[in-house]
Amino acid sequence: MPYLQRSGKPTLHYELDDYTDPWRNAPVMVLQHGFSRSSRFWYSWVPYLSRFYRVIRPDLRGLGQSARDLDLQHDLGLEHYLDDLAAIAHAVGAESIHYCGESFGGILGLALAAERPRLFRTLSVISAPTFISDHDKESTTYGHGSRVEALRKMGAREWAKASNSGRRFPADADPGLLEWYVDEMGKSDVEVLVAMFAWVSNFSTVPYLSRIEAPVLGLYPSQGPITEDTQIRMLEEAIKDIRIVRMPSRYHCIATLQPAACATSVLHFAAQYDGIPCRE
Repeated sequence: MPYLQRSGKPTLHYELDDYTDPWRNAPVMVLQHGFSRSSRFWYSWVPYLSRFYRVIRPDLRGLGQSARDLDLQHDLGLEHYLDDLAAIAHAVGAESIHYCGESFGGILGLALAAERPRLFRTLSVISAPTFISDHDKESTTYGHGSRVEALRKMGAREWAKASNSGRRFPADADPGLLEWYVDEMGKSDVEVLVAMFAWVSNFSTVPYLSRIEAPVLGLYPSQGPITEDTQIRMLEEAIKDIRIVRMPSRYHCIATLQPAACATSVLHFAAQYDGIPCRE
């Protein structure tokens, strides 16, 4: 359970999962979680990846077990997330990484890969919109005028419960999974979520897409409720080297609903770039 402490900056928590051969200098793969989530949400991916890659699962600043003692008005933004990612890569001795981001984590990945091309070996994005659409903003207010009002009045757990229903998971999903997911999202600090949404709701990755040099894999539900088809076409038209795979699902959380299919797709994509076998 490593922590990265830096003078004048929030302490960052990350998980390191490494079952690679100790005599090999295995590449690093960073798994970055989405909005109101944490490193724990990648648990089902670890067995598929950690035999071949050193898997780093960071908690974004303010979430999970990372410190929340930051100025929410000034210390949440692209430059801060880039600084955090670079610091974690340096801490584990990686000059470059494979990055996989889910939803909000994918939004960050699209922009960060453009800003720091030498850091990214490959980029994989899971259910990541290019920007937060008006429809998505309006569909998550739950009668409270705005998402910010909904978060503050409902609290993180109840907002998560409402948001998961019909958007992230099917109605017949395992009740245990739904309860666990809501409980974990409910641990998030509401004011951190408000500040994150205030930033990302006005942010677009579109100006960054054409500058991405790393090969990109995009995994998306076939009929997703959050990322619109027009946004996926933007990715295909703007990014030089991109492969889009549509997973058979009408729900946003394909990373949780189809972990084996998603994780092995990312594994093979990264391994192809590295020229290493990923089967034994």
